[in-house]
Amino acid sequence: MAHGRPVSFGRYIFWGVISVLVAAFLAWAFVPNAVPVDVSTVEVGPMTVRVEGEGRTRVKDIYAISAPVAGRLMRIEAEAGDPVVAGQTRLAVIEPADPTILDSRTRAEAEATAQAAEETLALASADVERARAELGFARAELYRARKLSQNGTISQRALDVAKLEAATRAAEVKSAEATRKVREHELQTARARLLTPTSDGADGQCCVAIAAPIDGQVLRVLHESAGVVGAGEALMELGNPRHLEVVVDVLTSDAARIREGAEVVIENWGGQPLKGIVRRIEPFGYTKVSVLGIEEQRVDVIIDFADPAALPAALGHGFRVEVGINAWHGEGVLKAPMSALFRVEGGWGVFVMENGKARLARLEVGHMNGREAEVLGGLSAGEAVVLHPSDRISDQVSLVRREK
Repeated sequence: MAHGRPVSFGRYIFWGVISVLVAAFLAWAFVPNAVPVDVSTVEVGPMTVRVEGEGRTRVKDIYAISAPVAGRLMRIEAEAGDPVVAGQTRLAVIEPADPTILDSRTRAEAEATAQAAEETLALASADVERARAELGFARAELYRARKLSQNGTISQRALDVAKLEAATRAAEVKSAEATRKVREHELQTARARLLTPTSDGADGQCCVAIAAPIDGQVLRVLHESAGVVGAGEALMELGNPRHLEVVVDVLTSDAARIREGAEVVIENWGGQPLKGIVRRIEPFGYTKVSVLGIEEQRVDVIIDFADPAALPAALGHGFRVEVGINAWHGEGVLKAPMSALFRVEGGWGVFVMENGKARLARLEVGHMNGREAEVLGGLSAGEAVVLHPSDRISDQVSLVRREK
């Protein structure tokens, strides 16, 4: 039997234990940790799809009061919010406008025209005097002709000639007097052109008073101060602030899903939410540029308040509101939170948490409202889906519920 060095089994055992510990450490180090996630349960219940947008309130029937004639508007004393009574409340008064200021050339022309009118009037007056003198002579001749005709001194024809002459002269007097009146009016017109804003003579001029056409309130005063206005210029707006409606512009693609009579929730106007009903969808659209500079086709939707008699007194014309129009509603709908959905190969998918593992489930989705999605297939009620899945999650990855 050969003799050699003794075998040290303790050393082999030591290194064997070390190798096992190292292997265990490496296995533990490379095993992926469970990803903490938030989960939500797929439920069955009611679901509503709303078209949301920003709108404003407005009085249904606004009466724009304008100046019926051109003139000088007296200062309007009415203020926004003042009550008015139809046919009794005087809204505004318009006086005749002052004459314009004449420059030196225009004034010289007007003075020359007035002087010429004076001379023409004097000539017309002289014609009247001449005509009256000729009429007196013709009547005297007629008187003598009648005397001579009675004695048979002159013929009947001579008497008729005297009568014709007297009648002709009487007609000439009337014509001359009418001409003189015309010249008097021409002189007045010429002198009127010389009037200036400081000239007297405005006393007794009539005014035009504008009365309220309806019972309501003053909404806006557009021309408060006194001044010259033209015919048809807007002065103020009237209306009944209790007869309100809401107008909201929505995308034409959203408007196609809205029906007249749909229920509406009106919020963020400064008080409690109010209920409304869609009365009309305007039949034409228009182009509007969004805040991002994108051209959008939009259409106005008109909404009535469901209970006009209960409108808050604080709500008025031109208030900004946010509305949610019910475009679709369903009961007993299987629904999942939109925050759990993500795109998968052109469709929708979610991660379902089963026994601490992630399972990729592809979904068939129906209606969506921004918070929830209608699930038509791929999930069952009660299953837990991962909310806001990150890129760390994939099929069969270990999951753990995040502590709240």
